[in-house]
Amino acid sequence: MSLSEFALIDRYFRKAGAMRADVHLGVGDDAALLQSPPGAQLVAAIDTLVEGVHFPPGSPPASIGHRVLAVNLSDLAAMGARPAWALLALTIPKIDERWVEEFTGGFAALARSHDVALVGGNTTSGPLSLTIQILGHVAKSTALLRSGGRAGDRVFVSGTPGDAAAGLAIEQAKLTASSEAERYLRKRFLYPSPRLALGDCLRSYATACIDVSDGLLGDAAKLARASGCGVELVFDDLPVSEELVIAVGERRARELALTGGEDYELCFTVPPAEIDRLRHNLPPERWGYCCIGTLREAPGSVVTSGGNVIEFSHSGYDHFAP
Repeated sequence: MSLSEFALIDRYFRKAGAMRADVHLGVGDDAALLQSPPGAQLVAAIDTLVEGVHFPPGSPPASIGHRVLAVNLSDLAAMGARPAWALLALTIPKIDERWVEEFTGGFAALARSHDVALVGGNTTSGPLSLTIQILGHVAKSTALLRSGGRAGDRVFVSGTPGDAAAGLAIEQAKLTASSEAERYLRKRFLYPSPRLALGDCLRSYATACIDVSDGLLGDAAKLARASGCGVELVFDDLPVSEELVIAVGERRARELALTGGEDYELCFTVPPAEIDRLRHNLPPERWGYCCIGTLREAPGSVVTSGGNVIEFSHSGYDHFAP
């Protein structure tokens, strides 16, 4: 880029995040200097969002800034980790100050709400893509993994999966609904809420955890495989929002809950002996989670209704397809 890159960084990125005492040197030098807490393990994750692959062309810049950070924060939530620092690599076709201002506004609002400092990055010219590396920490040997589940553990999910897939379909003009339902579902896609507080608390109860980004059924199966198990999900127990039911009907809503992506909820497992303690200390009506199935010894994943294995049609609203 031209020399205006440096003015761009000064104006929009130098303070686009929380101010943290553990940042000894942040934006503006060759690298950042950060101080990890004593007795903690460093947790790192990275994701890239590309226009036309991960979000439709013309998406609101504030949503893109929010989403690129949210998808990374969700990975830390699934580990029970607390985020601290982020680095941003922005590839942009041209410098458009209005676009950059809205983008950094969306990024900064989410970063500050979770006490995340932006400590460095890079800008360059090219097709629109964004990469975030998120860094955080977790007390040594307490991180949640995908591999800790055991046969008999109950499977839970937070929130109402399927909403984001419907929101994406609305963005792509593949789905219409009432104005109120459309507003809700679009927001669920454009501004996902990473479940950091829940993930932090689950370290005391859960045996395994994964964030739901590629569809609940697929991600639950990944967790089960990592734990050396299979998984059974109960179709009738899948949580769906009223707005999604209004938009697509109850059965299709549950199909979307199984196969839709981009929700960034948490799927986690808890031993039966711990469930009462979990529900007492983390009331599900406050924390927004419910039981949807069980890990089993037999490999593979099945969906049941009334005790019988069922087949269901693919809804077609799960991932962005240009």
